[in-house]
Amino acid sequence: MRVSLFITLLVSSLLAMAQPPERLYHLAVYPHSGEWNYEPGQKVKFDVLFTRCEVPAGDMTVKYEISEDMMSPFKTGTLNLKNGRGTIEAGTMKTPGFMRCKISLKQDGREYTSYGTVGFSPEKLRPVTTQPADFHEFWEKAIADARTWNLEPMMTLVPEKCTPKVNVYHVSWANNGWESRMYGTLTVPVAPGKYPAILKLPGAGVRGYNGDIGHTEKGVMILEVGIHGIPVNLPSEVYTRLYNGALKGYHSFNLDDRDRFYYKRVITGCVRAIDFIEQLPEFNGCLATFGGSQGGGLSIIVAGIDKRVDALVSYYPAMSDMAGYTAGRAGGWPHTLKDKKFHTPDVVNTLSYYDVSSFAREVSVPGFYTFGYNDMVCPPTTTYSVYNVIDAPKNLKVAETTAQYAYAEQNWDAWNWVIDFLKKCSK
Repeated sequence: MRVSLFITLLVSSLLAMAQPPERLYHLAVYPHSGEWNYEPGQKVKFDVLFTRCEVPAGDMTVKYEISEDMMSPFKTGTLNLKNGRGTIEAGTMKTPGFMRCKISLKQDGREYTSYGTVGFSPEKLRPVTTQPADFHEFWEKAIADARTWNLEPMMTLVPEKCTPKVNVYHVSWANNGWESRMYGTLTVPVAPGKYPAILKLPGAGVRGYNGDIGHTEKGVMILEVGIHGIPVNLPSEVYTRLYNGALKGYHSFNLDDRDRFYYKRVITGCVRAIDFIEQLPEFNGCLATFGGSQGGGLSIIVAGIDKRVDALVSYYPAMSDMAGYTAGRAGGWPHTLKDKKFHTPDVVNTLSYYDVSSFAREVSVPGFYTFGYNDMVCPPTTTYSVYNVIDAPKNLKVAETTAQYAYAEQNWDAWNWVIDFLKKCSK
């Protein structure tokens, strides 16, 4: 039973951040100079390479589009490849940001598409979103109001998921209202002792959580949180039905009201997750947040709002500079403001209280950050804008060719960094 469970968890974890599958033919586009970053005004060329079994081959025509990050193309055309190779004159950008080249062709009845993206002084990007004047007062009150409810922590051991080295619990705690609760899966080393903790925050969607046994074996407790206020041990079809039913589009619920916006209870629930961790007898006082995409945004948010956090890891944070679209440039997931009908004072004001950039300005602890240039879910214009306003020790690992996924090296470095940090932490 435990062997099959381990295999299931391993496969699930690999799929969660999987790279695109390899194919017989491969289409690639990359900067001719070999450099990924330029100064505004510098002209850029992109090399195109089409291979079969990794060998350049074929005289054919590709279509291309050149655009600024998430914007409409400003240049389109075709390129004739000779023996699978060709070069595109892409032009330049006049301001800091990112230029993306999209190429596509058909081979054997199938369409192949690839992207190459370069930065123009990305270190100079700053958020369009401004932090509200009463930002601190708003969140201090929200958290204080939530804490008027007793935490009422609950833990249930899940024997069928436990291993000789790790105990697994389904847990819950009170959030910000009557019968409002948050749920998660807690993994704790079996060996007696005190341990640091990781608050692991989820990417977008609705799903259950089995717990992170592999990393817990390295000597940390991990609380894997579900943000929707429902148990995280239900059959998978329950989450599928909720995601396509009652929780469909949850990220935009009550978008025009800062006090009723969906993420208010999410953020207070994450702060109360730390309250839950603090009352565990095995906790040694050292804590890090960890997540990717929506979870990457929440990792920065919680570290910015709760000074009990000692370190953070954030992969391609969502909800970053969501107002970018109001200034004619890329905005962050969930891209609500890409539609101009939402450019209303109430919506833009609400989002400013929840934008990762507003919390990033408050981060004061060391962090590990990683993302790529081809990400069109959490565009690099937005992630770099947030990263640039963090005034704390920063470890950045950019993998330029990645999109909404991470290479194995990024995962190894992120986990090694945070576990090493926590093991050196003492309080």
